[in-house]
Amino acid sequence: MQGYITPEALKSGTHIACFCADCRANELYHHRPDPAPGPVALFQMSPDGIHITQGAEELRLMRLSPKGLFRWYAGCCGMPFANTLAKPGLPFAGMRTNLFDQPEIFGKIRTRAFEPQPGRPPRTKGAGTMVYALFRRMITARLSGKWKETPFFEIETGRPVSEPIVLSKADRDALTQG
Repeated sequence: MQGYITPEALKSGTHIACFCADCRANELYHHRPDPAPGPVALFQMSPDGIHITQGAEELRLMRLSPKGLFRWYAGCCGMPFANTLAKPGLPFAGMRTNLFDQPEIFGKIRTRAFEPQPGRPPRTKGAGTMVYALFRRMITARLSGKWKETPFFEIETGRPVSEPIVLSKADRDALTQG
């Protein structure tokens, strides 16, 4: 698969570091190196800023649970690609930054999500910034109609371009507790 992110998406997106068990499980499911204790770096953006120029037919979809995020990957090699919500009308994509030759184009990390804290529950630093930017992008995409410009969904039907594989609870537990 090949493609690019638009300059507009680079300006309006949010670079985050996610330490959650599900992002880690997604990496392990695809036989990628375990990121723990470090994070998975993502760039949150509107899907209209993602343009796949080659190999779009290779997009595949997995969910860690029946109501979990859509976790897109390349069917040809199993490389995790992006996370989206389950409906195209809620335009959101969290793209993996390590897919790019120059990850510095995403700027500094603005949010550290679910970061472990010794002796305390995980915390998210920069949550306000992340949420504000997320809603701003969603509202802008909805009002402009750009939410319909997505590589992940057939807009006429609202269905994903690939049928999701949904992991069993046992398979998910093996990834998140391993």
